[in-house]
Amino acid sequence: MNGSLKIGTIYGIPVLLHWTFLLIIPFFAWIIGSQIILTVNLISDLFSIPIDTSLITAGLTPYILGTVVALGLFFGVFIHEMAHCVLAKSKGIKINSITLLIFGGISSMEEQTPDPKVELPMALVGPLTSLAVGIICLGIMYLCDAVITAAPLAGLFVFIFGYLGLLNVFLFGFNLLPAFPMDGGRVLRAWLARGMPLNKATRIAADVGKVFAVLFGLLGIFLLSPILILIAFFIYIGATQESTAIKYSFLLKDVTVGDIMARDVLTVAPDMTVRSVIDLMYSTKHLGFPVRDRGMVIGMVTLADVHKIPPLDREAMQVRDIMTRGAISLSPSAPVIDALRIMSGNNIGRIPIMDGDMLVGIVSRTDILKVIELKEM
Repeated sequence: MNGSLKIGTIYGIPVLLHWTFLLIIPFFAWIIGSQIILTVNLISDLFSIPIDTSLITAGLTPYILGTVVALGLFFGVFIHEMAHCVLAKSKGIKINSITLLIFGGISSMEEQTPDPKVELPMALVGPLTSLAVGIICLGIMYLCDAVITAAPLAGLFVFIFGYLGLLNVFLFGFNLLPAFPMDGGRVLRAWLARGMPLNKATRIAADVGKVFAVLFGLLGIFLLSPILILIAFFIYIGATQESTAIKYSFLLKDVTVGDIMARDVLTVAPDMTVRSVIDLMYSTKHLGFPVRDRGMVIGMVTLADVHKIPPLDREAMQVRDIMTRGAISLSPSAPVIDALRIMSGNNIGRIPIMDGDMLVGIVSRTDILKVIELKEM
């Protein structure tokens, strides 16, 4: 994910920190610190534990405690995501990374059509992990209250672990809401997929998720809560995107790139000038060409490559100066859905099709969208 910094590797999984994470920690610390008396009273009433607030409310302590609780919350979210990833790896799914960002964590897994039998336990393990973390924190809270004899110091630990316990139990319940693509929505889809095709189950789960997104949005407007409004936005967008991805996988499941590729491929030589390539793009309405030298494909040149060159340099520079070497290619037997995923993941519009060292065709995003349109009919 762009804007992320790798901070380590756990269980063979790279852990990334997104820059938005650095924004949300001070924000959460300020909110927790500003409402500390209200929260202390809530914890005290819920668990019947008297809390000495003399140290908790002194000076900058509320905001220091707010920072500690915010970091503890995101550590809990990280453990939640790790639970998803560990179970996924045990099922043979490749995990690319875990990224901590403004709304918590996100696991990047190797894309594939979900198996409901695998997805159900994977979706449940995250919330159940949050529940376990919450129960452990509440247990530590009671232990601190019983063991630490200095009342002000005990109050600090009771507050921290009580708050973290409540937050993680809340995350357990919140994540089980059937608001696809949240964990509860994935549980709903896995349950629906037992009696209907996956694409239909996904569409129903996504529609339920959109309803929850609208409800969150309306509640956010009513409560003047930008957090709820943003959550609503991301749930709605996520439900739409995943529903579309599964629909495409279903429509393209039996189609290979060899079935839809253009076989008459126009190539360019590495010594062609950039200006000549631009003229060729205008005349053919194609925005990218394989570069062939002595019968071998050595790269791709696209409109994006041309855009990187100042207009004054385009007359003198040649294709070899701007082309992408070692361009991604596929064999004719590769599934079309793989081509679409590669295009989306690498932000490219076309892929050359190679049979060994021989160029046999090319597939563009437009070609794939036309096939999808025909399949939908």
